[in-house]
Amino acid sequence: MALQSAIINVMEKAVKKASIRLVRDFNEVEHLQVSRKGPADFVSRADVRTERTIVEELKVARPGFGFILEEGEDTPPEDATKGTWIIDPIDGTTNFLHSIPHFAISVALEKEGEIVAGIVYNPVTDELFWAEKGRGAFVGNRKLTVSSRKNLDDCVLATGIPFMGKPNLGTFPAQLDTIMPKVAGIRRFGSAALDLAFVAAGRYDGFWEENLQPWDIAAGILIVREARGMVSEFDGRAKVMQTGQILATNGSIHGSVTRLLSEARKINRAKQI
Repeated sequence: MALQSAIINVMEKAVKKASIRLVRDFNEVEHLQVSRKGPADFVSRADVRTERTIVEELKVARPGFGFILEEGEDTPPEDATKGTWIIDPIDGTTNFLHSIPHFAISVALEKEGEIVAGIVYNPVTDELFWAEKGRGAFVGNRKLTVSSRKNLDDCVLATGIPFMGKPNLGTFPAQLDTIMPKVAGIRRFGSAALDLAFVAAGRYDGFWEENLQPWDIAAGILIVREARGMVSEFDGRAKVMQTGQILATNGSIHGSVTRLLSEARKINRAKQI
């Protein structure tokens, strides 16, 4: 049985308090589908309200810590001994808007440029994924380990398919065309935080996506790594938080997927000539 540290307990208390109202909001979304403006505005308010609750709880529990927020204003920590909270109040907003119960609250703690604790919580399923640097990754009290599959043709990968307005809309098809024939399946569920948690849990063997924000991936990166998985950019470099480009796998297939993504880049470059 996992013994949660004080910092994980603080994070869990904050996300669970915020989730009470968020679940009520989620159950109201279907009644707002009669107008385009109504649901979008409703989701925006739900995002802000959820984030505000988490921030208030964390400020009380850990005064002087900084914040990197999706909705609110970023603030630095008071001094070098404090950490910075990185918060996504609803990762999977489109799912939330369409009454699809696959979204999450993501909270990570960064200290001296390193993620040291993270939580990804689906308030509808009450599934809490968490990790602390050097202590492993867990879902509830059960320890997580990435899958042991080594052959791509046995593997299921997840991805984020770009939509209207996304900068990699034209380059993604080559990635899909290159990887899809090599694997057992590709899934697109619509929440990067949960995709990473599912890699840590061995439900997916890998996940790749581009143009993500730090709050989308900060907690998930630590959870995958603490579950003995591997996280990098598509070419193996490690500046994932800075670039927003991520490949997370069980480690065994990391090189194979990296090579496939390299092939996709060559195809896209050839199209531009």
